[in-house]
Amino acid sequence: MYKIIGANQTEYGPVTADQLRQWIAEGRVNAQTLAQLEGETGWKPLSEFPDFAGTFAATPPMGAPSAPGAAPLGEDGRARALKMVTGPAIGLIVIGALVIALGVIGLVTTMVGSNIAATQTGNAELDRIISMSSRGSIKIVQSFLELLSGGFLIFGGLKLKKLESYGICIAALILSMIPCFTSCCCLIGLVIGIWGLIVINKPEVKPYFS
Repeated sequence: MYKIIGANQTEYGPVTADQLRQWIAEGRVNAQTLAQLEGETGWKPLSEFPDFAGTFAATPPMGAPSAPGAAPLGEDGRARALKMVTGPAIGLIVIGALVIALGVIGLVTTMVGSNIAATQTGNAELDRIISMSSRGSIKIVQSFLELLSGGFLIFGGLKLKKLESYGICIAALILSMIPCFTSCCCLIGLVIGIWGLIVINKPEVKPYFS
């Protein structure tokens, strides 16, 4: 695995040697691009690494146009990546807000039901029915889980919108697809989760995560 320093002096990676060969072929990095092998501390040009010894001879010379659709590792490429993740990021935030709202509603209704059950009617059978219907321990736990998961989805959406914390974004997108955490939002969450996972793993997006 390698890290590189882009033209905008920003660090990207870690990425595999195969991914770097693809960027070399696309003209997004060149022989002078500074790179660091995982586990090492120094930086040196890509051309000095054995993995790429025969790669640059087969690539277009400097100044040749990049492959169609290739985005440079710079401000323009980052702007394009930010635009691509905006949709999934907003989707995560919206789902998170809905899940929190459902959690609050569930918590309030459960607490109200418990208060009603605390009142004895004097009718033993009716009191038993009310007591059984108001046993909301599981519902309370579920509501708290919804509040926590909703908050995490919003947090992940905000991180995704800024291209930050790749691991957190992955976790949030996967969480959005789990029905037990998103309840009635599961269908929307499934769409957003799959969409987001596809987008953030694209070569023109993933390198820009900080």
